[in-house]
Amino acid sequence: MELEKYDLKVNEAKLNLRIKEIIERSQDLKDKNLFQKIFSLIDLTTLDVADTEEKVESMVKKINQLPLRFPDLPNVAAICVYPAFIPILKRDLKVKSVMKASVGASFPSSQTYLDVKINEVERILEEGADEIDVVISVGKLISGKQDEVFNELREIKNRMGDKHLKVILETGVLKNNELIKRASFIAMEAGADFIKTSTGKNGEGASPEAVYVMCEAIKEFHEKTGKEVGIKPAGGISDVSTAIQYYLIVNEVLGNDWINPERFRIGASRLANILLGEKYF
Repeated sequence: MELEKYDLKVNEAKLNLRIKEIIERSQDLKDKNLFQKIFSLIDLTTLDVADTEEKVESMVKKINQLPLRFPDLPNVAAICVYPAFIPILKRDLKVKSVMKASVGASFPSSQTYLDVKINEVERILEEGADEIDVVISVGKLISGKQDEVFNELREIKNRMGDKHLKVILETGVLKNNELIKRASFIAMEAGADFIKTSTGKNGEGASPEAVYVMCEAIKEFHEKTGKEVGIKPAGGISDVSTAIQYYLIVNEVLGNDWINPERFRIGASRLANILLGEKYF
């Protein structure tokens, strides 16, 4: 795999300036249509060690009832759970537009054998998942083994076919914007349908700087290959103002064509309840 065709450098001064301006702009945005759009981009997520069948069933029930309670509101983009709960989504989820998503391939560490990762991915697909979020092999990436990282992701994507593969870069662990950019290109070259910031389990979650860098990589990848890859900020997104910041970043770098669930997701566990509970609509 060759990355020389891509610009792997990051202009830190320009990046910091743009993030500062976007954060300032986000403070004044209070628009019902914007809040509805953000709601429609949410991957409603529960990834707790204490998750139960009853908790997931309750979540699915609420999503099924949402069109009755808010008939003019678009539903969330997906429900994301641990693999063991995918059969519940397949059995109970009635809203066709909401994707059934699972984490997989030894989430959240990615520290196991490739055949184990592939077996888990194949089982998740057999159980009915539409999308799988997997973690890039962070240790190998930090060690400079980018070809091994690429080959592993490509093998996983080959098994997934047309199902969405979301590759988590774990940007809070990488700590280096140029490494984040390199990881973005590796994942996209390997066939990722989305690149995602974080698991929420290791280090920091999403950051505006990381999302901006990833969006720039997506833009360059699209310009060079014609392929459209999605972006998913996740980890620590628990208030509306933070979600708006990511919305503005994606819109600024990638444009309005990316502002839809096919190319932009927001991973969150509480954001949907906040938007509904505080009556933003």
